[in-house]
Amino acid sequence: MPLIALGLNHLTAPVSLREQVAFDADAAGEALHELTREPGVEEAMILSTCNRTELYVGVAAGAEDIPQAWLNRHHHLTPGKLDEFLYRHDEDDAVRHMFRVATGLDSMVLGEPQILGQVKDAYQLAREAQALKAPMDRLLQHTFAVAKRVRTDTRIGAHTVSVAFTAVRLAEQVFADLKHACVLLIGAGDTIELAARHLAEKQVRRLIVANRTPETAQELAGRHGGYAIALADLPQHLAEADIVISSTAARQPIVTRAMVEQAMAARKRKPMFMVDIAVPRDIEASVGELPDVYLYGIDDLRQVIDDNLRSRASAAHEAEAIIDLQVERYMAWRRALTLKNPAVDMRQHAEVYRDEVLGKARAMLAHGKSPDEALAFLANTLTNKLLHHPSARLREAALSGDLDLLHAAGRLYGLDEDDQGRPRNA
Repeated sequence: MPLIALGLNHLTAPVSLREQVAFDADAAGEALHELTREPGVEEAMILSTCNRTELYVGVAAGAEDIPQAWLNRHHHLTPGKLDEFLYRHDEDDAVRHMFRVATGLDSMVLGEPQILGQVKDAYQLAREAQALKAPMDRLLQHTFAVAKRVRTDTRIGAHTVSVAFTAVRLAEQVFADLKHACVLLIGAGDTIELAARHLAEKQVRRLIVANRTPETAQELAGRHGGYAIALADLPQHLAEADIVISSTAARQPIVTRAMVEQAMAARKRKPMFMVDIAVPRDIEASVGELPDVYLYGIDDLRQVIDDNLRSRASAAHEAEAIIDLQVERYMAWRRALTLKNPAVDMRQHAEVYRDEVLGKARAMLAHGKSPDEALAFLANTLTNKLLHHPSARLREAALSGDLDLLHAAGRLYGLDEDDQGRPRNA
């Protein structure tokens, strides 16, 4: 069953295209059901974040092109629209790609830890959708172990360069002292949580958290000394914000140009700094055209992030070495699934011989033979049947000089001799 990793990310596709193929949590479950019903698709997992959408799919031989065709069809895209943006990895390369993704080596922010949590969420969703079988389930378990080892054995996460941290750092370049700034956070996911932590450390003057669920917003705001509002109240509070950082799973923009125009009029053109980390985007792109509004998207953070990556370069090399080794180990296990296990066949043949000879021994007893005669027949006949074929092959090997088979037989039966020529277990 070939394994395929198919997708696009921040390196291969612009955000305008990434948002077209993104899956939110609610849609991903049904999409998995749909994908696994495709002919030749055996198992699947969908990973969709702000920087990537990827399909990990186990398919039958000859069905390797099915996932891409399904992705186009599912998102109502014209055939070929994604061709120049998609990458595809097969077998060993697919395993390596998954390991690199989970360890943060393929992220915009090298070594960022949030991606591992997102992979785990994707795994849980696939399990709930019953979209996984043993090979990919084993792969995901192996992936988590590899990510943990890389995090433990290297310094890949030694310097904070997460997207949330980068957004806050960029804000510091605009506002020299965040202690005088009012910050509005839109959303309540992991990225916003991290941003809130960084902002609390900077001791911002005021922190506002807006979320569709007011209780969730209140919980997050309470942990960091802020206050919460509902998304519906956003227009009334937007003018208070010097800095806006948004990351939700909304399918349509939350902050419109009209809302920002109204807010800027109330602020009397006092500058507003905005960072839209969401995919699809939370803030209408045309907002960036407004005077005194500085809008940055997820792709705009790359330059700031690049300045922080050099410190992780050597750790990344170490991580790649760990990944290469673990790819070999997983693929060895995967290949073993397709091999015929001779131990199973040996046991089945032995059980057939046993039942046959045991039946004859019982028949001897029923016809008046003594137990000693029946036992002797049983032991001799069973021994001869079990050793007939191995003995014949070993005689042939001895005559032909097949030393490999002779040595293998010695190891198999524990007959390796020591230096004195005695069996080791004698």
